[in-house]
Amino acid sequence: MAEEQSSQLRDRDIGTEMRESFIDYAMSIIVSRALPDVRDGLKPVHRRILYAMAELGMASDKPFKKSARIVGEVLGKYHPHGDSSVYEAMVRMAQDFSLRYMLVEGHGNFGSIDGDMAAAMRYTEARLSKIAMEMLRDLNKETVDFVPNYDGEEQEPAVLPARFPNLLVNGVTGIAVGMATNIPPHNLTEVIDGLQAMIINPDITPIELMEYIKGPDFPTAGFVMGREGIRQAYTTGRGSVTMRARATIEDNGGKARIIVHELPYQVIKARLVEKIAELVREKKIDGITDLRDESDRNGMRVVIELRRDVTPSVVLNNLYKQTQMQMNFGFNMLALVNQEPRLLNLRDILYYYLQHQIEVIRRRTEFDLKKAQARAHILEGLRIALDHLDEVIALIRSSQTADQAREGLISRFTLSYDQAQAILDMRLQRLTGLERDKIEAEYAELLKKIAEYEAILADEQLVLQIISEELNEVKERFGDERRTELMMSEEEIMDEDLIPREDVIISITHSGYVKRLPVTTYRSQKRGGKGVIGMDTKNEDFVEHLFVSNTHHFLLFFTNKGKVYRLKAYEIPDLSRTARGTPIINLLQIEQGETVNAVIPVESFDPDRYLFFATRQGIVKKTPLDDYGNIRKIGLIAINLREDDDLVGVKLTDGEQEIIMGTSQGMSIRFPEQDVRPMGRAATGVKGINTDEGDDVIAMDVVVPENEVLIVTSKGYGKRTPIAEYRIQSRGGKGIKTLNVTDKNGPIVGLKVVQDDEDLMIMTSLGTMIRTSMDGISTMGRNTQGVKLIHIREDDSVATVTRVARSEEPADDQVEGEEGLEDLPTEE
Repeated sequence: MAEEQSSQLRDRDIGTEMRESFIDYAMSIIVSRALPDVRDGLKPVHRRILYAMAELGMASDKPFKKSARIVGEVLGKYHPHGDSSVYEAMVRMAQDFSLRYMLVEGHGNFGSIDGDMAAAMRYTEARLSKIAMEMLRDLNKETVDFVPNYDGEEQEPAVLPARFPNLLVNGVTGIAVGMATNIPPHNLTEVIDGLQAMIINPDITPIELMEYIKGPDFPTAGFVMGREGIRQAYTTGRGSVTMRARATIEDNGGKARIIVHELPYQVIKARLVEKIAELVREKKIDGITDLRDESDRNGMRVVIELRRDVTPSVVLNNLYKQTQMQMNFGFNMLALVNQEPRLLNLRDILYYYLQHQIEVIRRRTEFDLKKAQARAHILEGLRIALDHLDEVIALIRSSQTADQAREGLISRFTLSYDQAQAILDMRLQRLTGLERDKIEAEYAELLKKIAEYEAILADEQLVLQIISEELNEVKERFGDERRTELMMSEEEIMDEDLIPREDVIISITHSGYVKRLPVTTYRSQKRGGKGVIGMDTKNEDFVEHLFVSNTHHFLLFFTNKGKVYRLKAYEIPDLSRTARGTPIINLLQIEQGETVNAVIPVESFDPDRYLFFATRQGIVKKTPLDDYGNIRKIGLIAINLREDDDLVGVKLTDGEQEIIMGTSQGMSIRFPEQDVRPMGRAATGVKGINTDEGDDVIAMDVVVPENEVLIVTSKGYGKRTPIAEYRIQSRGGKGIKTLNVTDKNGPIVGLKVVQDDEDLMIMTSLGTMIRTSMDGISTMGRNTQGVKLIHIREDDSVATVTRVARSEEPADDQVEGEEGLEDLPTEE
C-alpha cells in the first residue's frame, strides 16, 4: 500500500505548480463565469437561467412561477454555485433600469432605482419576456451545439440562437481575473439598422456604422456628452463617455428650482439625494434651500429649491461637477470569441454576431430539410401503397406476423424499413379519396419546401436575406425610440462641424482632375461674350463635369464601368479658379481604365427617391436611392453595363416624373418614369430610346411642366424649345427630332430642361467658361439649328453645360450681378 502511494507522488517546483494552477483557475473564471459570449451577449449564468425557464415552460404567454423554483432548477442542473448569484442575475434581467430590453418579466418586488433590494426569491415570481423568446427561438432545431452540464447528466446549450444582437442591445458588465468587460446598452432599432448596413456592405467601417448606431442608449435615459469618446470606443474597443442627468430649471414664484427627471446609468437615486444634502450641510454647494424626492409611478422628479439671489445655472453646474448627476462610463468591449477573450470594436461585434446568425440559419435549414425529406420519404411509400392497394392488403392479410408483412412489403415494392412500417401503421380512413388527395397535396408541398431549403443552403445571399428579414421582424416588434440624448460636449467639436455649410462649384476634367470653388468665382456676361478662364487645363484636357453642391452633401461618382464611389463635398480640395485641380485617383480608389462619367450630390439616402440611369446605347434603369447608402471604399456596382456601353446620365427622381433623352444627331424621346420599373443595383435596365447606327445618347433630364428644353451643340449653338412640343411617347421608340444638326452647328453635346430665371454656364474643351442669362437665348421650334451662344475657336468645342440659379442681390464687383448657385440634383 505504501509502495502504491509512493508511486503516485511527483516532485514539482512550487512556483510552476502555483503559476499553472492559477492560470487554469483564471481561464475557468474568464470562460465559465465573468465574460459574455460575443454571439449571444450572455454570461453562462444568464444563459442557463433563460434555458432553464424555457425548459420549465415559463414562456411569455404562460403564468408566472416562483423565482425559487427557477433558481433551484438552475442550481440543480446547470450552475453549481451559490443561489444568491443565480437569483441576483435573474433579478437584474427583470429590472427596467438595468437592462434596456428586459429578458425576464418579474412579478413582485424586484428592487428599485433607489437601491432597494429585491424581495426574497420565495416571494417573487417570474417568466420569460417576449423579447427573451427571440433569444431562444429555434433552439429545438439543432441550431446550436449542446454540451454536458457539470455532472454530465444533463445537456445545456453552449450558446443561444439569439435573434437579435444582445451583447450591444443590453450591454454587459463583468470582472474576471486580470481583465474586465464593460459594454453599455444600445438602441435595438439602431443596432439592427447597423447590421442591415453590414449585410449590404461587408466592408463597412466602425465610423460608417456610427451613421446608424449613434451611441449608447441607457435605460435610465439622460444625456451622453460628446462624440469623441464614442468614436474612440467604437473604433478601438476602449473609450470613455460622459453621462449627465436630465435637469430643468423652473421658476417658482420668483425663486428658481432645479428639477431632475433622469439620471446617469447605474446611479442610485437615494444615494444621490443623500450626497446633495451632505454637500449642502458642508457648505460645498451654496444656494439650495430645500431638497425633496417627488418621484412616483409616473416618473422621476427630484426637486431642488434655490435661494432668490443665486444663479440657477451655476448651482446646476456645481451639481454636475460634485455629484453623480454627471459620471463617466468607460467602454471596455471585451467578449469571448471562440472561447478566447478579445477586445472588439463596433464592427467586430456585429461581424461575429452576423457569422453566428449565418450558422444558425444554415443549421436550422438543414434540420428542416432533413425533416421534410424524411416526411417526403414516408409519403412516397404511402403513395406506392395507395397505387397498389389491393395487392398491399392481400400481402398483409396473408402474413402471419407484422415482421413478415414488413419484409414482404420491402421486397415486393422496394421500400425502406420506415416506409413499410408507415404502411402497416396507416389507418383505414387514409384509404378514402379525400385522404388520398391530402397525401398528394402534402407531398407536393414538401417537394417545394425541399427545393427551397436546398436553394438556401446553396446561396449565402439567400441566408443573408433571411437574416435581414428576421431582424426587421424583431425591429418592428420591439424597436423603440432612443431614450438617451446625444449632445455635443462643450470641449469638443467634430472636424466636420468646423466646416461651414455653403454652396460650392465642383469641376472635374476629362483627365480626372477635381477641385471645388466658391460660388462667387464667376460673374455673369452678355450672350455671345468671350468668357473668363475657369481652369488652367493641360494640353488635350478639358472640363467634363461641372455641378453645384453643398459642402456637407455626399457626392456619388458614377464611372464608365458602371461603378459608384462616394465622398463628402468638403473632401474635395478647395483650390483657386485657375488651378488645374487634384487627381481624382488620389481621392477615389478608381481602377485602371475607369473614368468618372457622372456625379450626383445627395443630402441623404431617402428610400422614396430613385436614381435614374441612362447609357450611351439608350438603356435606362431606375433604382431606389437607399440601395446606394453603403458604398465601399473600393466602389460598388451601380449598373450592369452591356458590352461597349457607357453611362451618360444619372438623375434623382421621386418615381413619378417624366424623362427626356436626346441623341447627338438631334433625336429625342419623352416618356413617363413609371414605364421603367424599379430594379436592383446590379441590373442592366431596359431600352429607353432606339438609336440609329452612328448615333448615341448624349444626355437625359427630368421633365418640368411649363419649362423649356435647352439644346447646346459642340460649335456653340443653342436654343430653347417649349416642353409642350415634345409629346409623350412610350419608351423604347425612335423618338422625334429636337434639332436640325448641320456642319455649321455641329452635333448636340447638351440637353437640359430649363426656365427663364436661370443662367447657363458653358465651358469649352480648352477651359474657357461663359455664364449667360437663360432668357437671352432664343426660343425656337424643334426642327431648327439654334443661335450662337458662345464664340468657339476652330480648335475648341463645347464640353460641359450646367444650369445656374440667380440671386436677388448682386455684389458690387459684378457685371450683371453675382449669382448664387442652386443645389442641382445632377450634373452632366
